[in-house]
Amino acid sequence: MKKYKIGYTTGVFDLFHIGHLNILKRAKEQCEYLIVGVTVDELVSYKNKQAIIPFEERIAIVESIKYVDKAVPQVNMNKMEAWEKYKFNVMFVGSDWKGTDKWNEYERQFAKVGVDIVYFPYTQGTSSTKLRKVLDCIINDQIASTKE
Repeated sequence: MKKYKIGYTTGVFDLFHIGHLNILKRAKEQCEYLIVGVTVDELVSYKNKQAIIPFEERIAIVESIKYVDKAVPQVNMNKMEAWEKYKFNVMFVGSDWKGTDKWNEYERQFAKVGVDIVYFPYTQGTSSTKLRKVLDCIINDQIASTKE
């Protein structure tokens, strides 16, 4: 029997890579039912970025992953509002958020309603940011070579 009944995690899931898959797999190993919030395009701008893959395609990718029981739009950053809607028992988050003021506050709020927060280690070596930089270099090289 799994430790938790309902788990929840969120992400942009742009340029889907092994780090994304690792989080979803590890989350599913700890809960019976995994709900994944996929950040809508309008909300991606909170990181001063723009998703390369449109929301409709990103959520289709995430909901097709065997570890995901339900993919839902993440329309704001309010995790307590998500809990009100989905009543999860545990929230899975990357360890890069652990100890931040924002997540310390979420830990206090979730403790009041009996929700655990589990931090997963950040996957080293691959990230959407690194993939984006590689793509930018390739595109810039192609542009430069067409001007020669």
